[in-house]
Amino acid sequence: MQLQQQISAERLLEKVGREIMVLIDEVDEEGAIGRSMADAPEIDGAVYLNGESKVKPGDVVRVKVEHADEYDLWGSRV
Repeated sequence: MQLQQQISAERLLEKVGREIMVLIDEVDEEGAIGRSMADAPEIDGAVYLNGESKVKPGDVVRVKVEHADEYDLWGSRV
């Protein structure tokens, strides 16, 4: 499992600094949660937009990726 986490982290780190399109799945008091167009719901990782409240589920927004871990991305709307 550690090898898989390492591979996943390396692949996601390549996205840091890039812009991706994100489909918004949910919005709560902390911000929005979505997924890139290549990710399946409930299987792949999520994209977190902390503090983003001006979107709604179903919106597709451009996001600049700022951080990554083994499975998820964090970014800001562009």
